[in-house]
Amino acid sequence: MINRSRSNQLFEEAKKYLPGGVNSPVRAFRSVNGSPLFMTKGKGSKIWDEDGNEYVDFCCSWGPLILGHANDDVLSLVSNVMADGTSFGTPNVYETELAKLIVDNHRFVDKVRFVSSGTEAVMSAIRLARGFTGKPKIIKFEGCYHGHADSLMVKAGSGLATLGTSTSAGIPESFVEETIVLPLNNEGAVDEAIKKFGGEIACIIIEPIPANNGLLLQSKSFLEFLRKRCDETSILLFFDEVISGFRVGFEGASGYFGIKPDILSFGKIIGGGFPVGAYGARAELMDCVSPDGPVYQAGTLSGNPVAMAAGVAQLQVCLQDGFYDSLKEKTSRLTREIQAFADDQNIPFHIFHIGSIFWASFSNKNRVATADDIDAEAPEKFKMFYDELLEQGIYIGPSSYEVGFVSAAHSESDIDKTIDGMKKALSKAYDRN
Repeated sequence: MINRSRSNQLFEEAKKYLPGGVNSPVRAFRSVNGSPLFMTKGKGSKIWDEDGNEYVDFCCSWGPLILGHANDDVLSLVSNVMADGTSFGTPNVYETELAKLIVDNHRFVDKVRFVSSGTEAVMSAIRLARGFTGKPKIIKFEGCYHGHADSLMVKAGSGLATLGTSTSAGIPESFVEETIVLPLNNEGAVDEAIKKFGGEIACIIIEPIPANNGLLLQSKSFLEFLRKRCDETSILLFFDEVISGFRVGFEGASGYFGIKPDILSFGKIIGGGFPVGAYGARAELMDCVSPDGPVYQAGTLSGNPVAMAAGVAQLQVCLQDGFYDSLKEKTSRLTREIQAFADDQNIPFHIFHIGSIFWASFSNKNRVATADDIDAEAPEKFKMFYDELLEQGIYIGPSSYEVGFVSAAHSESDIDKTIDGMKKALSKAYDRN
């Protein structure tokens, strides 16, 4: 068993001062065995905990670290910027430079507004959609996560086209009543909701690559259907690309599928490891945002020079020829060899992937497109799988619903180590030793 004594001690101390000892729920390790690991260092593809254990990291801070930990290019620019100050509350050249990098290399974005988190980006963009259309309601999908804003912490009601119900205490019903929650991959449900509420719907929001509740890969035809129905009914199509943006390609899922949304939200990768979010759209929409228009949104640390500089350094590397091809090849090799082992051992397991995102599904289904498709027994299998991965020196997110990420820093030897470790972990989870 790996030594967790220092992490355990730190966790007990943290619980005295922080709810559950953490600042984001999944970090508490309640979906797996034991208490959370406290990390103290990261470099390249590796992280080290407070007890000195080393891991090949495929959590990558939940996705932002597409270049790996403490990337030299990012650190160099950030260090230079920080030496001149960390925040001014005024415009700075780095926010313009980062915006230019995005707009000049993303065909579906004319202007962007930077904020400090993905949740803030989505919340602000929904306000923009409502302000632009003058309509109050939104459609979202079960199995997609868009942050913890009140109107988005909603689950499906009892019927296909009914208003949702809250998934958290503290959210007034009046907020929930403006959100319609539909099943993914169900064109009929979308048609029914539009028929019932069409004149009141400002936007349809979706993760085009849902990756917060497993990797629920949607067909291009379903996304094209949403685009068509939005065009026909004057509803805005909103792609939440906080995870998929700049991950499966520089243009994210919208570029991958070749589908133009009306609004996009970004986060994670554009901050190079610092807190960041952004929303973008065509000029007509973005010109509605204050101070140019009537839709108000502001933030003390929006466009923070340190976060903007980190994003500039990271995105410049992402734009290099072959960058995404290399990530895809490494991810494909990892998932292909793990899947071949599972198939050979007759293990009911499938590892899904797209670009440099992967997800371990503990069933033999070769497609999982909705949250209902996820095997109810998967969390228990995952616990055993996860325990063995830690013993093998491999770190992924501590929940069976979380995806993994391959970074540019992962070497071929890291992939080899992970293939071997995952084979052992699968064997243990399914008692094939």
